[in-house]
Amino acid sequence: MPTMHEVAKQAGVSLGTVSNVLNHPELVADETRDRVLQAITTLGFVRNGSARQLRVGSTQSIGLVVLDVSNPFFTEVARGAEAAAWERGYSVILCNSDNSSHKEANYLQVLEEQRVAGVLIVPVEDPILSTEALRRRGTAVVLLDRLSQDKDICSVSVDDVYGGHLAGSHLLARGHQRIAYIHGPLTTRQYADRLTGLRQAVSESGLDPDVVIVSLPADTDNAQAGETCIEPFLHLRDRPTAIFCGNDYLALGVMHALTRKQVQVPRDVALIGYDDIDLAPMFPPPLTTIRQPKYDLGYTAAKLLMNEITSNGSHKHQQVMFRPELVCRESTNPG
Repeated sequence: MPTMHEVAKQAGVSLGTVSNVLNHPELVADETRDRVLQAITTLGFVRNGSARQLRVGSTQSIGLVVLDVSNPFFTEVARGAEAAAWERGYSVILCNSDNSSHKEANYLQVLEEQRVAGVLIVPVEDPILSTEALRRRGTAVVLLDRLSQDKDICSVSVDDVYGGHLAGSHLLARGHQRIAYIHGPLTTRQYADRLTGLRQAVSESGLDPDVVIVSLPADTDNAQAGETCIEPFLHLRDRPTAIFCGNDYLALGVMHALTRKQVQVPRDVALIGYDDIDLAPMFPPPLTTIRQPKYDLGYTAAKLLMNEITSNGSHKHQQVMFRPELVCRESTNPG
């Protein structure tokens, strides 16, 4: 690889001038700067980011740790985060925790070793001890898709209790008095909050949540997990007439398994998801779901992180909470 010394020799300038062109171009006269840039192009010089990182103590990059990169929900979240980071000249390192606290902790260590300027994280569970250690050592952290109870850290989340209430109210209004809730681990706050909202809606209707709601937990929260929940669902005594899935990815698996079992949606059972991923309107039938502002979640979280990184101590922590909305489609509306 060509070196800065070779660029300086090619351009006929000092090593310091090359450094200024790379790091402080406003300090270099236009003609000299153009000569250095031409030398860089001619030689194919690529700056050594690792060496710069050692000098300044951090990189122009941030980490993004999500639960499952295969879930389209997190694809949109990542797009939003990347857009906000790009606007400020930062790149994003994407890490997939696979819903594993151990893997999450390892990735946080790797990101710190790489001297990222900050970290966005969708945490696996509470308490998030590994992020506390990061913050003590000076790395900015923003919680994503999780409300922080600590006012000394920023968070961007969705009101999932309200979202669960929306789903429950929608099904109850259509006469369903026995509802299955298919969800990932309740140690994940989002699934617990959605169940809380569902129970609230049932209680407000004058019914007993313990009688109306049947909880069907899955080990994880992907489409395959949704499929595995249908066999026990079909064998339930007094089988529910509606299914509320903790996310659309689970609903995809549920829909596929019901179709194989020749159980028709919504004639035999109503189905509602959560997230409103791009595939939701394409389900056969189109999926009723609770829409989350996925892109805005990532974008807002990254903007808060950028602000904290560049604020020189003047940053004020915020807890931003979005409200989800019901998107009514054919999967809960029998003709």
